[in-house]
Amino acid sequence: MVNRMQFYIDGAWVDPAIMKTTPIVTPATAEELYQIALGSKADVDKAVIAAKRAFDSFSRTTREQRMSILRNIVEIYKGRAKEIGDSISDEIGAPLAMAEQKQAGSAIAHLAATLDVLKNYSFEERIDSTIVVREPIGVVGMVTPWNWPINQIACKVAPALAAGCTMILKPSEFAPTCALIFAEILHEAGVPNGVFNLINGLGPEVGAAISEHPDIDMISFTGSTRAGIDVARRAAYTIKRVSQELGGKSPYIVLEDADFEKAVSKCIATLFQNSGQSCDAPSRLIVPKSGMAEIASIAKTIAERYRVGSPRAAGIHMGPVVHRGQWEKIQALIQRGIDEGATLVTGGLGLPEGTGNGFYVRPTIFADVTNEMTIAREEIFGPVLAIIGAVNEDDAVRIANDTPYGLAGYVFSGSTERARNVAHVIRAGTIYLQGGSLDISAPFGGYKQSGNGREWGRYGLEDYLEVKSVAGSVELNKH
Repeated sequence: MVNRMQFYIDGAWVDPAIMKTTPIVTPATAEELYQIALGSKADVDKAVIAAKRAFDSFSRTTREQRMSILRNIVEIYKGRAKEIGDSISDEIGAPLAMAEQKQAGSAIAHLAATLDVLKNYSFEERIDSTIVVREPIGVVGMVTPWNWPINQIACKVAPALAAGCTMILKPSEFAPTCALIFAEILHEAGVPNGVFNLINGLGPEVGAAISEHPDIDMISFTGSTRAGIDVARRAAYTIKRVSQELGGKSPYIVLEDADFEKAVSKCIATLFQNSGQSCDAPSRLIVPKSGMAEIASIAKTIAERYRVGSPRAAGIHMGPVVHRGQWEKIQALIQRGIDEGATLVTGGLGLPEGTGNGFYVRPTIFADVTNEMTIAREEIFGPVLAIIGAVNEDDAVRIANDTPYGLAGYVFSGSTERARNVAHVIRAGTIYLQGGSLDISAPFGGYKQSGNGREWGRYGLEDYLEVKSVAGSVELNKH
C-alpha cells in the first residue's frame, strides 16, 4: 500500500509538520482517486537537516559502493515497473501500454545508463602539476513535472546518487504515486538514511522553500519557463547552482526534397504521443509554401486515424490531458488560432466524439499559420499542430529560430547530409534528423528560455559535480 499521507525523510516515513491534503483526480473521468499530504517549509527544513548530515559520509563513499546501490535499485525497480506504469496512467491519463512501456521503462534506461557512466568516469585528471578533482556538489533540491514523472525523477536521482550527493525531491502534485513507489525502492535498495528525501507539496510552498534554502547547494528543476524564472530568482540569493529544463516550441522542418507522407507521419506521431504533453514536442511544422495544401491534406488524414479515449481501453492512441486547467488552456488557444485566421484542418474545440467526463482533446491541425500567431508562439502542451509555410530553406531556418525557446528541433530531408547542415544552424539543444531518436546517454537540455545545464549520461552526472584544483599534487586517486 503506497503511503500518501506521509513523507520520506531520513530513511523513514514521517507525518507532515502540518496536515494538509489535496485530491488527486484522474483525467480519464474527472473523478477523485485519493488524497495526498502536502508539505510546508517546516518539512523542507527537516529534510535538509537530514540530507546535510548524510552528505558528510555519503560523499566519501567509493565508486563501487555507489554502483552497488544503483544495481540494487535497477533490480528492485524491475519488479515494480508495472505498478509505476499503472499509477502514471491513472494520474496523467497516458494509455496504459505507453505508461508501462515508455514512461515506466524510461527510468530503468536512465538508471542503467548512469551505472555505465559511473563504471569508468574519471573523477580526477592531471593538468601539469595540478590535479583537477570533481566532487559532489552537496545537497540537491529536485522539482519534477507531471508529464514524464518517473523519467524526470530517475534522470535526476540516478546521477546525483552516482556523484555522491544527497537530495530532497518534490514531485508533481498531479502525479505523486510513482515518486512514492520510487522512495520505497530506494529504501529497499539500501540507500543510506538522509541521502534521498521526498516531500509532496505545491510549488509556491515546498518548491519555493527548496529554492530559497541556504543549505541546499543546487536546484535541478524541470517544468514551465514561467516557474523556472521564479525558481532562479529565489535561488539567486544563495548563489546556488540552478540547472533547468523548461518549455519548448520545437520546429519540425520539412524540406522540399523530403518524403512528405513519411515526414508528416513522424511529426504527428511524436507530437501526439503523451497527448502532446512533452516539452520537446514538434508543435510547429515548417514546410515549403508550395506544398502547404498537400501537407495539410496528409496531416488531416493521419490525425483523423487517431483514436482518443480511456487510457485503459484497447486500441486507444491518445488519452486525456492531465487536468481541467490544462484542458481549458488548450481550448482557449485553439479558439485563438481560429480567431487569428489560421485554417482549421481537423479537430477543434470541444470533446472528441465518444468521450465522457474526462479531459480529452480533439487531435487538431491548423494550416496557413504564420509564426506571429499565438498558436505558433505559445507552448500549448496538447495535441495541436501549427503548419507554417516557408519560401525556402533559409526562411525555414529563420522561422525555426524565431522563438524564445530552444529545447529541440527536427529536420526531414531527402538528403541526410542536407538535414545535418540545417541542424547546425538551429538554435536548440537537441536536433532530431530524419525521424531519429536520442540515445539515452547523449545530453538533453535547452538553449535560450528552454533552460540550462544538461541531463542524461555523462553530462547529467557532471551537473552534480564541483571542480576543484589541487596544485602541487603528484598522484591521481582512482576512487
